[in-house]
Amino acid sequence: MDYKASGVDIDAGNEVVRRIKHLARGTATPGVLSDLGSFGGMFALDPSAPDGPVLVASADGVGTKLKVAFLANRHDTIGEDLVNHCVNDILVQGARPLFFLDYLATGRLSPDVAVQIVEGVARGCRANGCALLGGETAEMPGFYADGEYDLAGFVVGSVDRARVVDGRGIEPGDVLIGLASSGLHTNGYSLARRIVFEHLGLSVESHVAELGTTVGEVLLATHRTYLPVVSRLIDAGGVRGLAHITGGGLTDNLPRIFPEGTGARIRRGAWPVLPVFAFLGRAGDVPEADMFRTFNMGLGMIVVCRREDAARLVDVARAAGEADAWVVGEIVAGEQVVTYV
Repeated sequence: MDYKASGVDIDAGNEVVRRIKHLARGTATPGVLSDLGSFGGMFALDPSAPDGPVLVASADGVGTKLKVAFLANRHDTIGEDLVNHCVNDILVQGARPLFFLDYLATGRLSPDVAVQIVEGVARGCRANGCALLGGETAEMPGFYADGEYDLAGFVVGSVDRARVVDGRGIEPGDVLIGLASSGLHTNGYSLARRIVFEHLGLSVESHVAELGTTVGEVLLATHRTYLPVVSRLIDAGGVRGLAHITGGGLTDNLPRIFPEGTGARIRRGAWPVLPVFAFLGRAGDVPEADMFRTFNMGLGMIVVCRREDAARLVDVARAAGEADAWVVGEIVAGEQVVTYV
């Protein structure tokens, strides 16, 4: 089994981005500082100010993790997933979140379910220090299956232009520090659902001894925010680049921050892979390359720094409460690709 056979074509998604970049560029105004494909879009309020404020914005959803929430009839965590995912996407450029907007669409609005969803969104906003400024609730009869909905979020943050983290200084010899994930986060669920529910025939209530809990608990584990620890790392100095490991895994997300002429070599075994990934890989007979391109494999955020700063930044992370931080690889000269050794 692989992601494409489960209905998700990463290459097609990358091709869409490649083909629409010129459309976005054609709308650019003087404040635009980033190209389409960055984790967050950057906009300088005063393009002439070398240290002026830069707004960083991102939009995302939680994918087919929603299907697991429907099966479990549990709607109080996915809003937090949404906020944390969006916050992480602007955090990699050094931005702290200012405010958040949500979009909830459903065929028939259930006030009880809607309140549970927004409770999760509000909890995520409080944890990340940003305001839930507003949003949209759309009731669209005949468009969604009964009892189902879609959820999207939009975050805006800010960072001083001189403090933007953009990866430009990354060079061969730098090292990669991996920060632990809490599970699948919000990616890879089309493949995970196919393995668990279709191939194995399990339900959300099924207890799996290897995982130590139920399928529902594992698959609905909240996507964590890296704001507390990454903020401390940035303030400590020495962070050259950051990558949020989302759809496309380590394989596709790390190259998004590489300057030309650089790639990465990651050492398998340098961190403990969470049991859920070993379980899914074995149960679905998923090729290793597809595992690394579909799931985060236990690393939700990668920090790039000079080799001489690595031990200090690992200590900073651990002092900030991040017990699980490991040096997992290095930057090498070559194409903008990731290799595993």
